[in-house]
Amino acid sequence: MAELLTHVLVPYLLLTPASWRFRWLRRRWIVIAMAGAAIPDLVKVDIVLDNALIESATGLPFSYAPISSLAGVLVIAGAIALLFAARSRRAYGYLLFGGFSSLALDGMRVFADGRADFWLYPLWWRPPTPSLYVTSDPRVTVLSVTAALAVFLADRYRGEETD
Repeated sequence: MAELLTHVLVPYLLLTPASWRFRWLRRRWIVIAMAGAAIPDLVKVDIVLDNALIESATGLPFSYAPISSLAGVLVIAGAIALLFAARSRRAYGYLLFGGFSSLALDGMRVFADGRADFWLYPLWWRPPTPSLYVTSDPRVTVLSVTAALAVFLADRYRGEETD
């Protein structure tokens, strides 16, 4: 859960200060970007609904792994954006921003072989990773929550309503 929290806070940390400069960047869209950051983590649905169950029901091989990839974010963000009717293009952009920020953050994790996951799927290439952090390290969560709190307080101190 700490990794999901960090993924969701990154778009907040990036877009909230940008909203101080750009009047068209409203809080409601920042929240959509934060939701988009959770898209790659939908792969964890396999904890509740096993691959084997879907394979036996459909008779076809099945894996949740592509959800946590570039292609997965593009498809799922597109499906979610359809719910926004007239603003679907804008919603799609913010969902993609959140999803891509989550994938970029995942690309910086420590992996034993020095290569990131197949998050560039459908490209079968594992890019090198800078190995900046381990997902189980509580310092990552503390840093992201502290930074988000600082941005939140600065946003409130500004006293301007952006909605």
